[in-house]
Amino acid sequence: MLRQEYNRPDPKRRNVIDHRKKQFADPTYKETEYPHRLNFYMTPPTADITIEQFEQWAIDRLRILAELEACSFRNKSQAETAAHMEPLLKKYLLLQPNSTSSSNRFDERQKDHYSHFILRLAFASTEDLRRRFSRVETMLFRLRLEEEGLKEKNKFIGDLDLDFEHVSEDERNKYRDGLAAVAGSRKPNEDEEQTWIKVDWLRVPDLVESRRVFLRAGKAYVPSKEQSTLIIAEFTKRLDNALTLTANALPRLDEDNRLTPILNHLSKNFVTPDASYIGSSTAVSGADFSARNIDNLASHFPLCMQNLHRTLKRDAHLKHFGRLQYTLFLKGIGLNLEECLIFWRSSFHKITDDAFNKDYRYNVRHAYGDVGGDSNRRGGGYSPFSCQKILMEHPPGPGEAHGCPYRHFSLENLTALLQGVGITDRSVLNGVKEDKESQKFHMACNRVFEYVHKNEIKKAKEESVMTSAQLETIVHPNEYFKRSYLLKNLGKANSEDIKMEGS
Repeated sequence: MLRQEYNRPDPKRRNVIDHRKKQFADPTYKETEYPHRLNFYMTPPTADITIEQFEQWAIDRLRILAELEACSFRNKSQAETAAHMEPLLKKYLLLQPNSTSSSNRFDERQKDHYSHFILRLAFASTEDLRRRFSRVETMLFRLRLEEEGLKEKNKFIGDLDLDFEHVSEDERNKYRDGLAAVAGSRKPNEDEEQTWIKVDWLRVPDLVESRRVFLRAGKAYVPSKEQSTLIIAEFTKRLDNALTLTANALPRLDEDNRLTPILNHLSKNFVTPDASYIGSSTAVSGADFSARNIDNLASHFPLCMQNLHRTLKRDAHLKHFGRLQYTLFLKGIGLNLEECLIFWRSSFHKITDDAFNKDYRYNVRHAYGDVGGDSNRRGGGYSPFSCQKILMEHPPGPGEAHGCPYRHFSLENLTALLQGVGITDRSVLNGVKEDKESQKFHMACNRVFEYVHKNEIKKAKEESVMTSAQLETIVHPNEYFKRSYLLKNLGKANSEDIKMEGS
């Protein structure tokens, strides 16, 4: 007779173990402490929070990340971004330094910690989402790092497990003159908070090139004020690795079915604030948004949509992504479903009614949310594409007209298109060429907008009809149209028409 071992779990019974006990053997992980305002987010949180906190914390952080991405699209400087983000950070993601005696400091840092990992789960599924998440999280970390005091920053760096060699006091005395030259003072250690680290010079080529480090025997001596470059690079590297690990683990995660819809909703709504356009919120009152008037309105379209309109008029046809991009744009300016169907049917005049109804009608209705699944109908269909989406997704192939001409066209074809829509000024064309070569596609589009509307912009500023915020860099085709229409109709539009998004 075989001896039965009662300590061994029955293989036919599921051995249910608390996942936190299985994943984290050290119980200290359950009671996370936050000694610093800054965080590398290396330790996942394990304490319990409510579903409401889970969702609201993630949404608040998403607001911040989306606004940071919008700042980068508008080519704001670091100082301008910091000034723009300050009130938003105070409202949605406040983090107070250790010098304050606030009783909410732990709660603020816990929210920051949890919200990062929630969004990491939501945005690890695709390469595009991981890249965007890493970029904006790095922007947020840089913003906080530059605001941090030198003393607190040094403590944070000292507690990180980084492969940086700290320069000893003896070595600092040995190279006193060289360090003083880099530090910009006669005594490199006159500030007691000044610290130096030593790394291979190949890790900081930009600092070497600009002579902001001291070099000796293949090592670069980096002062405190220049260590941010290394810390930010290390943050991005670790986050990218963590996102890859998260993406690999996602298929094996047994998520709570209450969380999955929230995570899916967050990932689908990771857009800039300028990207959430629906017809009712962006239509200009008093304008004639009908199929017969699209030709007249086309003069207010951005170049990407003008190209689609011209191609449609010429060929009486657009391929799938061109139809989708243009349909959603027309939806965003205020064209209703009935008029949109009339527009597409009249534009596709080379085919029969049966062919149009069979091959194209359903797609237009689906984009408007008239058909499809419950979620599509409840959500009103798809949102118009933002500039970022047009730039990053579905590059056009042969015979396709969608995409961004400033990015996807050759310089010769781009110049021909600009001249075809009336942009012949040599300085503007040269400026667009420089923007394209430096991959500043948003700036090229705004350069053309400012040239076409230069008189109206001057008048709006002189008469204080529009604020500077309402005239800042455009990052959405539908915003381009609305601003163009309002500027060209300044004498006809009333004050309510002038009130635009972001005002």
